[in-house]
Amino acid sequence: MAARPTLRHERPAGSALVRDDAKAARIAELLKAVAHPLRVRIVAILCLGDQHVNALAERLGVPQAIVSQQLRILRLHDLVAATRRDGFAYYRLAEPQLRSLVSCMEKCEGR
Repeated sequence: MAARPTLRHERPAGSALVRDDAKAARIAELLKAVAHPLRVRIVAILCLGDQHVNALAERLGVPQAIVSQQLRILRLHDLVAATRRDGFAYYRLAEPQLRSLVSCMEKCEGR
């Protein structure tokens, strides 16, 4: 498969990471934060819209306490955020680029 030609104004993907150890380390930490099957599924659901923890637990078929633990990890990395409404904490993506990451992962799966 031939490589796509790079436009003059476009940097090749990953070019900044080649030279920047600190940036590569930050990205690796973010990937580790998502790199758990349940967290990937939580992020995929939140790509569709805000959800409260009980709705997430029901949709995922796992106890609410486990979903809360996974959400805590995602919050610690500023990937999701919570807003209180009607006595519930509603979770949303705090990093909109996660939608692109989920889309990319779905395309790469199984290769």
